[in-house]
Amino acid sequence: MPVIIVRTVEGVTTQQKEQLIEQFTRTMKEVMGKNPEATHIVIEEIPAENWGIRGRTVAAIRSGKN
Repeated sequence: MPVIIVRTVEGVTTQQKEQLIEQFTRTMKEVMGKNPEATHIVIEEIPAENWGIRGRTVAAIRSGKN
């Protein structure tokens, strides 16, 4: 049973999540021959104030704060 965990900053739409799940599942079948019925995709959304890059939080970057 393959499990794929995707961590991303909050703000991903339901449609985007559905597309990710469908495409990851299809890719596992095509590349590794895994049964889609047994493939699990977990999307973990991290709050923007808890994700840092370039010495700043994503929340600060998104808001345009220096």
